[in-house]
Amino acid sequence: MKKTLTRWLLDVWYKDPFIGVWLMPLGFLFSDVVRFRTFLYRIGVLKSQTLPVPVIVVGNITVGGTGKTPLVIYLAALLKNAGFRPGIISRGYGGTGLGVQLVTAESDVKTVGDEAVLMVKYSDCPLVVGALRVEAATLLLEQTDCNVILSDDGLQHYALNRTIEIAVVDGERRFGNGYCLPAGPLREPIERLQRVDFIVVNGEKMESNEFSMRLVGDVLVNLVTGERKYLQDFKGVDCHAMAGIGNPERFFKVLVSAGITCVNHSFPDHYQFNREDIEYADNKPVLMTEKDAVKCTEFAGVQHWYLPVKAVTDAGFEEQLLNLLKRKA
Repeated sequence: MKKTLTRWLLDVWYKDPFIGVWLMPLGFLFSDVVRFRTFLYRIGVLKSQTLPVPVIVVGNITVGGTGKTPLVIYLAALLKNAGFRPGIISRGYGGTGLGVQLVTAESDVKTVGDEAVLMVKYSDCPLVVGALRVEAATLLLEQTDCNVILSDDGLQHYALNRTIEIAVVDGERRFGNGYCLPAGPLREPIERLQRVDFIVVNGEKMESNEFSMRLVGDVLVNLVTGERKYLQDFKGVDCHAMAGIGNPERFFKVLVSAGITCVNHSFPDHYQFNREDIEYADNKPVLMTEKDAVKCTEFAGVQHWYLPVKAVTDAGFEEQLLNLLKRKA
């Protein structure tokens, strides 16, 4: 049911030119509520908390994934190389855990979420998940010596003041029909981007004030054996491809561009897989994203492979970000 509803909403937001128009009054109402809430924070009716260390928020204004997680991992490495001690806070989307908790590489992905496990694995930074960003950040500062906080998502979580805002945009989908929920995919009106410090586009940028980010990776890893093979090794091999991410088509296109023939299987973002979801009678290779793989390790077979990727940004982005951080901090 959730899978069908998700597909219908995505079609309305990104493909159907008519249904979104019918829902537009609801979208206008949603945007008015968002603006009023922002106003209440601005005048102090709703309170924001300022932390003793700089906070960099990496978020988006659309529903669904845009590539925030690989960018946070990239930023953690950048900050470390610049002499900072970064820590990460996250909502823990897809997890069932309650309250605030510190995440380790051994944490249960079902409890803390797929993205949190990946960020800990690749950033080697302390990470706390929690529904309330202020509580998560407070625990992070109490238990670690980090001197800058990266917030994975949370652009709309105004209870936590931020030093720098980075908005990530899906370069293929952009903003869909341009309407706010439920008529379109926007959490906030597009004008919100005028107030962020950086706009990073996952794909090709379209505006002069945007920076481009690419997700690169050409080696598949077997979930059971750890064997590594280049994407090109699967060229001409009939495979299954599955993705439960914000934009599954992006992953499928990577495989097509590598010459791999696949039967594609799309799932909602943060989907909790079971054995039946990833096993097919023909026993052909099954290729997936690493974000999905961390949820399939327990019941994967030797036919299952995942593709790790890392973020690469435009020249100049790193210098501008570090200069702004040092100036504001």
